[in-house]
Amino acid sequence: MRAAVFHAGPKSPGHWLHIEDVPAPRPAAGEILLKVIACGVCRTDLHIVEGDLPAVRPRIIPGHQIVGEVVEGATSQLPLGERVGVSWIGGVDGACWFCAHQMENLCDHPVFTGYSIDGGYAEFAAVRADFAYPVPLGLDAIHVAPLLCAGIIGFRSLRVAGVQRGERVGLFGYGSSATLALQVLLAWDCATRPDSRPRAMPARHGSAMSTPALPYPSTGPSHLRPWAVSSSARSPRCARAEWSPSTPSISTRCRPSITTSSSGANGRCAASPT
Repeated sequence: MRAAVFHAGPKSPGHWLHIEDVPAPRPAAGEILLKVIACGVCRTDLHIVEGDLPAVRPRIIPGHQIVGEVVEGATSQLPLGERVGVSWIGGVDGACWFCAHQMENLCDHPVFTGYSIDGGYAEFAAVRADFAYPVPLGLDAIHVAPLLCAGIIGFRSLRVAGVQRGERVGLFGYGSSATLALQVLLAWDCATRPDSRPRAMPARHGSAMSTPALPYPSTGPSHLRPWAVSSSARSPRCARAEWSPSTPSISTRCRPSITTSSSGANGRCAASPT
């Protein structure tokens, strides 16, 4: 098959990927093989190929906003010809504290599509069947693809913040996630104000924004603070954050760890492995 392949190592600017003929993947037990229909481009893909995120494999096919058709390894839930979507989280261990408490998006040993396993910049992709989600046939695959990452981040933030129809909502760090979340807010008749100006967020916002009351477990790691993280957080896993009124930055505990500055207009991250 043809694929856009990233090889770790020094690169000339703009020469990140190479179109190559590579063997088509063979689905392992519990996996399905997809014929890729569309795959979106995420800012995280740029972080990977530009070296902002450390390479975990010497060669990888990026892409984690995949819409594809099941062509092998079909299940009763995902029959041949079923159109499905695949996102950034390509699998979890199912055994850690977070998985045991229905927070598998924070799994201690996750698999990342297009980063630790091959993704969707190819004609075919092998993915875990339990991390593939049916997509209605009436939706355009090109429009569905961004929903599988930016859409997840934005919508989850609205849910964590407890936004209700008709409320007034501010969006800080306006990027692809906020663009999609804005469409939801408009459908909910919410008054919105996106803010992406390159300036430090005033300290008063620290008190103006309170952590919503959530059904959060009383046991487990004590440092966790549920928060509605803006689109500057680069993956759905970056959903735990600590806000300090004395600094205009939000630190998100991820793997790889990411610290984003709310004062940056483009939300660019500095990343390091943990």
